[in-house]
Amino acid sequence: MSKQIKIILIIALGCIVMALTDGVWQPGYAMKSAVKIFFFLGIPLVFLRREMTSKLFGFRKETLPKLIALGFGIFGFILAAYFILGPYFDFSAVVSGLEEQLGVNANNFIFVAVYISFVNSLLEEYFFRGIAFIELKTLTSRKFAYSFSAVMFGLYHVAMLIGLFDWYLIVLMLIALVVGGFIFNYINEKEESILASWTVHLFANLAINTVGFILFGIL
Repeated sequence: MSKQIKIILIIALGCIVMALTDGVWQPGYAMKSAVKIFFFLGIPLVFLRREMTSKLFGFRKETLPKLIALGFGIFGFILAAYFILGPYFDFSAVVSGLEEQLGVNANNFIFVAVYISFVNSLLEEYFFRGIAFIELKTLTSRKFAYSFSAVMFGLYHVAMLIGLFDWYLIVLMLIALVVGGFIFNYINEKEESILASWTVHLFANLAINTVGFILFGIL
């Protein structure tokens, strides 16, 4: 089996398993995270470890200020969007859905938020940008790697959004996630490092978690 086929199958398998975990099994957040770590990190390390050629963790210090500025910009945009559009939507289902489906509540949300911001974001960057984009780009066309990584990143989130938001919000979020995937790929293409997009991804998750703190009444 060729390496590019291995990558495509591993990415597809990870997304399918997480869709079934989120949409059908619906275990607690700790078990869900363990499943994700196994399929997003364990499986790629076992089947691609000897074949990985890209240096995914290089980083140029001179680009850090620009990345942090972009991160703050995204942080502000997400919060502004929530405060502007929030009054027009009922987000109560989000809180109840998180409690019922994942066991996430006001008491443990701070721990979940820290994990999502720092660990989960890096895991997703390794899976969707490091493997599905940077590494795949060396084996297929640049256009295919861009599209495959961004689309799979968006679709991967759909199952976890179902039941939390109305369908039209899910469609808008899917579009935003795919566009975000393209942006993350562009950032990584300049650096050939997942640490670049992870910096920005971290700020985006911090903003989303800030909204979560508001919805749970913590802030």
